[in-house]
Amino acid sequence: MRSYLFVPGDSDRKLEKAPSSGADCLLIDLEDSVSPRRKIEARAMAAAFLAGAERGEGQPKLIVRINALDSGHAEADLDAVVGAKPDGILLPKAEGPAAIQHLSALIAVREAENDIPEGQLRIHALAAETAAGVLNLNGYRSASARLEALSWGGEDLAADLGAARNRGDDGHYTDVFRLARSMTLLAAAAAQIMAIDTVFTDFRDMEGLERECLAAERDGFSGKLAIHPAQVEVINRVFTPSSEAVHRARRIVELFEGAGEDAGVMSLEGQMIDRPHLRQAERILKRAAAAGLNA
Repeated sequence: MRSYLFVPGDSDRKLEKAPSSGADCLLIDLEDSVSPRRKIEARAMAAAFLAGAERGEGQPKLIVRINALDSGHAEADLDAVVGAKPDGILLPKAEGPAAIQHLSALIAVREAENDIPEGQLRIHALAAETAAGVLNLNGYRSASARLEALSWGGEDLAADLGAARNRGDDGHYTDVFRLARSMTLLAAAAAQIMAIDTVFTDFRDMEGLERECLAAERDGFSGKLAIHPAQVEVINRVFTPSSEAVHRARRIVELFEGAGEDAGVMSLEGQMIDRPHLRQAERILKRAAAAGLNA
């Protein structure tokens, strides 16, 4: 998935419009965008939206961002929405593999209560929103078979650190935030799951968004969080492999398929091609297929 659009769980208007945004995934938010006094109402609205939403091919995935495990709201959030069968749960402020295991156990109980096959609900995690989260990024490989993606949060991390800003005068993240971003990418790669880049908060600056998307795609992220529907088109475009990249990836895969299991280093258009090129080609084709391209 390329684009993940946050949608406030307590806004009927935004929930109604969100499926037409073009986002690959809608993140129905019960956390930051919902005030404490509206949590109960937001749960009911989110559950009703999930129950009535169209599912299947051509429709966005539906993932609910619950409140943090230590907030006092997380279990009530799960009680409200699991029965409506979201595609997954987004855990904010995850501070290590133990948090994923805890959430997985909470979900499993509610799957059983609602006659949902065990393991059907996936977990996405905001794993670098706190200092503890950044320091505990190792080990997600064995956290849970449910875990599908890791992301990070520059705004929450800044609040946790007490940082006045997370970007320098040049608009780029400062060192500690670049570290959190890089560590999230490495943790996701080690766990062989998707790495999703954080939000770009200035939703009017499309050029800045595109630059940040291009850098994230270059580095290995497979998608990006969005806070406004206007950002979806840019994110989808940048994270969709070009026809040239897909064509070359297909040629590399075919080259290795034709050479058999003992294939080592080969040549394509004057360039030496080996197993790392094959793995990258396979990733490009997988991303193309996920974007609905005929690879």
